[in-house]
Amino acid sequence: MSLAPLPESTITSLPDHTQLPESDGTFVKNFQERPQSSLLSDSIRPTLQKLHPDNQYCIGQDCGIYWRLTEPPEKGAEAPDWFYVPKVPPLLNGQVRRSYVLWQEYVAPLIALEFVSGNGSEERDNTPISGKFWVYEQAIRIPFYGIYEVNKAQVEVYHLVDGRYEQVSANERGHYPIPPIGVELGIWQGQYENMELPWLRWWDSQGNLLLTSEERAERLAERLRQMGVNPDEV
Repeated sequence: MSLAPLPESTITSLPDHTQLPESDGTFVKNFQERPQSSLLSDSIRPTLQKLHPDNQYCIGQDCGIYWRLTEPPEKGAEAPDWFYVPKVPPLLNGQVRRSYVLWQEYVAPLIALEFVSGNGSEERDNTPISGKFWVYEQAIRIPFYGIYEVNKAQVEVYHLVDGRYEQVSANERGHYPIPPIGVELGIWQGQYENMELPWLRWWDSQGNLLLTSEERAERLAERLRQMGVNPDEV
């Protein structure tokens, strides 16, 4: 989704990602958050690389999305635990982004995911200007928004339709389709990073689990062993 371009004079007077805070100073919510983000990113990269053979996309993990100017500056940003933006360069002007600044980028994320650590009220807050749900729906206008609750082993997915979020119904597999990417989002019970939990994961449109690089390597090694080949000698 594209935002209306700002006049050039306005752009040059606004702070960019190198001038805005990259953190609000708060701690990571829990020990599961970073592995969960890594699991999502690692498993979907082959799909995104097929969608973007020119490599023009980026993934944000707990990075600020600046949508307005405030004082202090970080009050004008929301930081989804995970988000994906299509059709933007992986680097901005040759630099790694410290944050994602909408008046500098123009393209809004296609999907944002929040990992609930409390009761979910923050992620569902529809208060104008300050509520996270309101900001994603009305200000940034992210087409797909997911709220993942590990303690309940569930995820809610919302789709922006005519300017409002509508909750997406699960399909026959209990997954939530994200058609622009050709994937489904759902809960997978299993072990990752030595933790047995209900993880948030991707499947393809046929219901095949998208594997991590480690899982793909393990599957290949198993096939080689079945063929009588020692994987360590390949």
